[in-house]
Amino acid sequence: MKNAKINRVIDTLFEGLNPRQKEVINGRFGLTENGNAKPLTLAAIGEKYGVTRERVRQIEAGSLNVLKSKIAENRDCQAILSRGRKFIENAGGAAEKNTLLTHLASVAEGLTQNHLNFLIETSGAFRFYDEDKNFSAFYFLDKDNLAEVNKFITSFAKFIGPEKNAVLGGSFSKLFSNFTGKQKVKAAHAENFLAISKRIHTNPYGVTGLAEWGEIKPLNIRDRIYLILKKINEPLHFESIAEHINKIDFGTRKALAPTVHNELIKDSRFVLVGRGMYALAEQGYQSGTVQEVIKRILKESGPLKPKDISSAVQKERIVKPNTILVNLQNKKHFERLDNGTYRIRKA
Repeated sequence: MKNAKINRVIDTLFEGLNPRQKEVINGRFGLTENGNAKPLTLAAIGEKYGVTRERVRQIEAGSLNVLKSKIAENRDCQAILSRGRKFIENAGGAAEKNTLLTHLASVAEGLTQNHLNFLIETSGAFRFYDEDKNFSAFYFLDKDNLAEVNKFITSFAKFIGPEKNAVLGGSFSKLFSNFTGKQKVKAAHAENFLAISKRIHTNPYGVTGLAEWGEIKPLNIRDRIYLILKKINEPLHFESIAEHINKIDFGTRKALAPTVHNELIKDSRFVLVGRGMYALAEQGYQSGTVQEVIKRILKESGPLKPKDISSAVQKERIVKPNTILVNLQNKKHFERLDNGTYRIRKA
């Protein structure tokens, strides 16, 4: 078959059906509006035509029984279904919805999801899995293939779960290759399975991992802040963080600088290191005022000269050297020794 127009194919199949049968099948599969109408429930069709839900079901069942024989004898339909089945087989038993539809568009002009779902539900050539919380919409051969996809994704998610740091560090491809090798699954098939799974996600920076990880799929403003600071790997002003979030476009409403600031204040993962400047605690920054930072440094290192204290503080805080010197002059907390070093004043 070459570039058959799907609407003509459907019209040919419908020859011999009475008007009510055509209306029911068109409604149930959304075949009107060039195959882009929203499919209707039995109840909705029954209400539209003033008949019971059960009566609509009977009309549908009888019509599909007639159409099944016609599809089996129609060369155009068989070409679509055989080519679709072969594509799914080559993909490992499951193929993402739009990928398959694009592939079939070259032989069936105007083919939509509704058209294809009508053909496969009537013929049983293969099956459709509608989008849910775990998967994007995809086509699969049979229940055994569906079980294989579920098993692979579940096992892989369990495999990389404990390897979060390695995955975020860039080892996803290596781990994925090792896993598929042990499972004896072709790499191309495994990649198809990942493409339809919502448990595996790639963040805006191209890092792939489990969607449940905030670094991979940030679901709230705090996770987005964390992802930005983790990637930039240096302190940022809260207004700059908001700009980065909006530039990346996480598919959510625009991030406002005041909102970002409020979230930074409330989360212990973020440390204020200067006026409006924040960094990640996990990157070595600790909370506290400049005075508290100086005390901690002197407690850990012992007496130090002002330049060494200033250098150590500035690794944790964006602050002017003069501010550090002013704090050192506070005799209530610090004392200067004869050799020019400073220490914490003893009680």
